[in-house]
Amino acid sequence: MVRRLLILCGIAALGITAVTGTASSRSESGSISGAGSTFIQPLMSRWQPAYEQATGTRINYNGVGSGAGIQAITNRQVDFGASDAPLTPDQFSACKRCVQIPWVLSATSVPYNVKGVPYGLKITGPLLADIYLGKVKKWNDARIKRLNPSVSLPSTDITPIYRSDSSGTTFNFTEYLAKVSPAWRSRVGNGTQVSFPAGIGAPKSSGVAGTLSRTDGGITYVDVAYSQRSKFKMFKIRNRTGKFALPGVRGIKAAGSTVKRVPGNNEISIVDPPKGDPLAYPICTFSYVILPLKTSNAAELKRFVGWALTKGQGYGTDLQFVPIPKIVKTKSQATLKRIHT
Repeated sequence: MVRRLLILCGIAALGITAVTGTASSRSESGSISGAGSTFIQPLMSRWQPAYEQATGTRINYNGVGSGAGIQAITNRQVDFGASDAPLTPDQFSACKRCVQIPWVLSATSVPYNVKGVPYGLKITGPLLADIYLGKVKKWNDARIKRLNPSVSLPSTDITPIYRSDSSGTTFNFTEYLAKVSPAWRSRVGNGTQVSFPAGIGAPKSSGVAGTLSRTDGGITYVDVAYSQRSKFKMFKIRNRTGKFALPGVRGIKAAGSTVKRVPGNNEISIVDPPKGDPLAYPICTFSYVILPLKTSNAAELKRFVGWALTKGQGYGTDLQFVPIPKIVKTKSQATLKRIHT
């Protein structure tokens, strides 16, 4: 009888694992679990050992994508979720008294893989939208050549590559395209998962990066840390001042400085920032940590997120993660104080 009970318990445990296998397990003593954004994973991989060394608390993080991270915290399978897309009203409702706190600032790069073509090709938002709409099919298209008259462009086919999973990076990229292209806005729109009219899909940041590296003529969107790590060539994108900007620290910081107020739900958009700073890169984003207002692990979560908002901000500069502006940090810290047991 005892043996039968043990077998039944084992089967039940396997069933739970199958349901929750996309996310890290709930926290154990001396640890915190989180899941979500692959965008922040390069920075998180630095936070984890630094925080454990400083406090003795282990951070278990699973980069499963923003959509899966939101679902994991909604189901309380983890202590915190992480998303590069703000929660929708329905997601807020489903999460049952959760808050989103901006804690990371970086950019979505647009890298390409075209043999013989140098780093830093110039492109505009409307042209980028038309590539992903399938309207611009060759690398030597007249519109690309006009922006890059000194570059010898081949007749190679353009292969757009996009995220196939629910992704905050997709939200950031499509939010930008919807803002600069009426055709994209009316036909596709923006979201964490949209129906791309052209190209091929791959899951997670590592998936689109890997696909691009194998695809001559490919173009994709991925956080700048992945492009940097993979040594991809990246586009300079024209901003509203008319200058072509790369997704570096100065360009991201310039875009972040356009934030003058933070709304009550902490949702912030800085794509296609207004005219002013010629350095501003037009596809920047804040990333959010999602916490339940009431949790038994409140003290550890507040300590970790508080550390991330202060000491943790300096760990990713070489990965193009920029410290969040003071106005944003102040609001994030105020929101964090609301977490309780």
